[in-house]
Amino acid sequence: MQGLTEKKEKFLEEMANRIRQDIIKMLTAAGSGHSAGPLGMADIFTAFYFHILEHNPQKPDWPDRDRLVLSNGHICPVLYAALGRAGYFPMEESKTLRQLNSRLQGHPHRKALPGLETTSGPLGSGLSQAIGIALAGRLDHKKYHTYCLASDGEHQEGNFWEAVMFAGKNRLSNVTVVVDRNNIQIDGHTEDIMPLEPFKEKYEAFNWHVIEIDGHDFHSIVSAVAEAKAIFEKPTVIIAHTISGRGVSFMEGDYRWHGKPPTLQESKLALEELKAEGTKLKFE
Repeated sequence: MQGLTEKKEKFLEEMANRIRQDIIKMLTAAGSGHSAGPLGMADIFTAFYFHILEHNPQKPDWPDRDRLVLSNGHICPVLYAALGRAGYFPMEESKTLRQLNSRLQGHPHRKALPGLETTSGPLGSGLSQAIGIALAGRLDHKKYHTYCLASDGEHQEGNFWEAVMFAGKNRLSNVTVVVDRNNIQIDGHTEDIMPLEPFKEKYEAFNWHVIEIDGHDFHSIVSAVAEAKAIFEKPTVIIAHTISGRGVSFMEGDYRWHGKPPTLQESKLALEELKAEGTKLKFE
């Protein structure tokens, strides 16, 4: 993985904007789904699928590919948009999100769509899945890296911390967790419902290397992953501080958008904002 050139950073910014527009269109067509998390994670998914990951959309089962496991499956619109834009399936199919018999289900189903590594749904289970994949890679002497993208709210699940403890004990340096630290969940703010802080210190207590970044800064995302891959004695967690609903002013930071889609009028307003930002990016 190379560092970011100015040209590549510009490309990533424009792609993230397209993906945010895709998310809004998908959710509006579906009439259900989650808005806040997918929009907030668009920059991170863009960085992974268009710069960080070793993968091949033409050969989705390539044995030496990096593995990306989505733990909080409800933010799958951003995963689907990234996969589609990367070439894993036709973007026209994105309009079928959550429809009967669609390959783009409300939570990812591994066998439904190329590029999906796991089936996700029950919160807190993704890291255990990622650990199994990482252990298999170690046993098979493979060089691929396993990434687990997770929410902060699902750290309220006990099984997540069992997985954290296991990975720390076994020094699984070939697994990296990226936490969407947006501080919200469906009922409010994490620190009001079940506080996670001191978050960094908890991971460190389980023998993890911890990096904190701005989850909307591409240089920070890329540098953090490069640092994680250079750590050989322990697993790494990247705590990515993000703004839920990023890019749509009336959604940003509002937990009430965690689990609902925009109406037709709200969608129109959201797309106007995003298209205006996209035009600005092209002319900067």
